[in-house]
Amino acid sequence: MAFKTVIFDFGGVITSSPFEAFNAMEAERGLPRDFVRRVNSASPDSNAWAKFERAEIDAAAFDELFADEAEALGHRLEGSAVIACLSGDIRPEMVAALDHLKAAGFKLGCITNNVPTGHGAGMAGSAEKATAVAAILTRFDQVIESSKVGIRKPDPRIYQMMCDILGVTPSECVYLDDLGINCKPAAALGMAAIKVTGGAQALDELYTLLKLTPAQVGG
Repeated sequence: MAFKTVIFDFGGVITSSPFEAFNAMEAERGLPRDFVRRVNSASPDSNAWAKFERAEIDAAAFDELFADEAEALGHRLEGSAVIACLSGDIRPEMVAALDHLKAAGFKLGCITNNVPTGHGAGMAGSAEKATAVAAILTRFDQVIESSKVGIRKPDPRIYQMMCDILGVTPSECVYLDDLGINCKPAAALGMAAIKVTGGAQALDELYTLLKLTPAQVGG
């Protein structure tokens, strides 16, 4: 079956990964590398991060709960320091790809695990950045934010929700995410999943799946 739809994660795909910023902050504070990831991996469906992405708690509550969880793992780290790392840098090549895919007739979706903080869906740290992110989001036929629907990846329901809204079957979709744990349920539903490690790698794999040549995508 031919693919009709491409569904993107936002942070770590359209923008650089927040994990890069986490690692820089950890190094600056003398914390073990990937400590934030370790905290967020403990009780992944019920911890402070999961609750924040489902908008069950606000930023102030996250700040305290995350600090408690971090301290239980041996280091003090307030949640506000993590929030400050969330907004990544926009990858121009990914934005250009959205335009090329749209022109080629593909439906575009975005499923993002985000939190109710900062400016807009991309959790931008400034109004200027939020404006740039908002312009990107207009390219999608549908955007689903975990903090608005109360469901977060890797819950299979959020992927099916996107398919239902766009009127496509999972087997007609390609899904891109920088986290393997979020790619697995997409693949289980029948989507072709691409784990993103960088912009060029993601686009090479995507265009190969879609059987698009460089000339067809503006290359």
